[in-house]
Amino acid sequence: MAKNGNAALGFIFITLLIDVTGLGIIIPVLPTLIKQLIHGNLSTAAEYGGWLTLAYALTQFIFAPVLGNLSDKYGRRPVLLFSLLGFGIDYLFLAFAPSIWWLFVGRIIAGITGASFTTATAYIADISTPEKKAQNFGIVGAAFGLGFILGPVIGGLLGQYGARIPFFAAAGFSFINLIYGYFVLPESLSKQNRRNFDIKRANPLGSLLHLKKYPAISGLVLTLMLMYVANNAIQSTWAYYGMEKFKWSEAWVGYSLGFVGLMVGSVQGGLIRWVIPKFGAEKTLYIGLLLSSLGLLLFAFAGNGALMFAFIVPYTLGGIAGPAIQSIMSSFAPANEQGELQGAFASLMSATTIFAPPVMTNLFAYFTQNGAPIYFPGAPFLLSSVLVLVGVWLARRSLRLHPVAKI
Repeated sequence: MAKNGNAALGFIFITLLIDVTGLGIIIPVLPTLIKQLIHGNLSTAAEYGGWLTLAYALTQFIFAPVLGNLSDKYGRRPVLLFSLLGFGIDYLFLAFAPSIWWLFVGRIIAGITGASFTTATAYIADISTPEKKAQNFGIVGAAFGLGFILGPVIGGLLGQYGARIPFFAAAGFSFINLIYGYFVLPESLSKQNRRNFDIKRANPLGSLLHLKKYPAISGLVLTLMLMYVANNAIQSTWAYYGMEKFKWSEAWVGYSLGFVGLMVGSVQGGLIRWVIPKFGAEKTLYIGLLLSSLGLLLFAFAGNGALMFAFIVPYTLGGIAGPAIQSIMSSFAPANEQGELQGAFASLMSATTIFAPPVMTNLFAYFTQNGAPIYFPGAPFLLSSVLVLVGVWLARRSLRLHPVAKI
C-alpha cells in the first residue's frame, strides 16, 4: 500500500465524496419534510430535528467502536461497504416515510452502520507516513467540502420539485458508492497489522477509556469534544437559522452550504498542505480554533444573508484545526490500533452529538418561539464560539504537559 499510496488516497477520496454528496443532498429539505410530517412550524421542526440527530448519534456511539475494532481484524474495506449499504437503506426510509417515526427508524439504521468516516480515517492512517499523515487527513476534509458543494446545491434544486425527491437521489448516490467501493476500493490494512477482536475494547465506554493509554490523547479529548459540540451549531441549526432569520428557501440553504463546502474543500485540500508544514501541527491547531471561534461569533450577530456568506470564510479557515489535532493524537497509537483509535474518536463525536443537537435546536427554538424573552436565533452560534475558546485553553494546557515532536 505504501507504493500505491496516492492511488489509494484517490480511491478513498472518491468514496467519501459520493458519501458526503448523498448526505448533503438531504440537508436543505429536511426541515420542510419534518414540518410536513408533524404539521407544525419551524421552531417545532427544529426540536424534532435535534431528536432525530440524537437517535442517530446514540446508536453510532454504541456501534462505532464495534465497527472500528472489526476493521482492525477484518480490514477496512468490508466495514466501509457495510456502512454504505446502511446509508442507502436509511435514505429510502426517509424518502418513503409516512410519519415522523419512520424518520427515526431510518436514522437508527444509519447510526448502527454509519462507520464510513471512522473507517476512512483509519484507512488513511494505514497508508500514510508520519510526515504526511496530517496532510493526508486533509483528504477527508476536502471530500467533505466538495461533497458539500455538490450535495446541498443538488438537494436545494431538487427540493423545489418535492421534499422527498432529494432523499431518493441520496439513496442512489449511496448505492452507486457501494458498487464503486466493491469493484474499485482496495484493502489498506495488511494481515500482519491486524489483531483479534476484543469485545471489551469494542464497547463505547471501553473504547474511550482505552485512550488513557496515551496521556496526551486523553488531555486533548476535551478539546476535540468541544470542537464537535461547536460544530453541531452549524450542522443542527444552519438551515433553520437561515429560513427563520433571512427567509431563505431550500435552494438558498443549498447555495449557502455549497459555499461552505467550497471553502472547506479549498482549506482541507489545499491550504492544509501548506499550513502544517510551515507552522507545525500544534500552532496550526491554535490558529484554526481561534478562526473557528471568530466565525461562529460573527454568525451569531449577522444582520443579513450576504454577511453570512462573508463570515463563512473565517469559520471555514478554522478547519485547519481538525487535521492538526487528528495528526497529533494519531501519532501516539501504533498501526494495529488506528481503527480502534478512530472508532474512539467517532464514539466521542457521537457522544457529543447525543446531547449537543437537542441543546442547540432547543436553544434556537426557545429564542425564536412566541413569548421568548429576547428574539435571538443566533444563540447556538454564540454558545459555540465560547466553547471553542475554552478548547484553545485546554489544548494549550495539555500540550504543555505532554509535548509532541514537530509534525
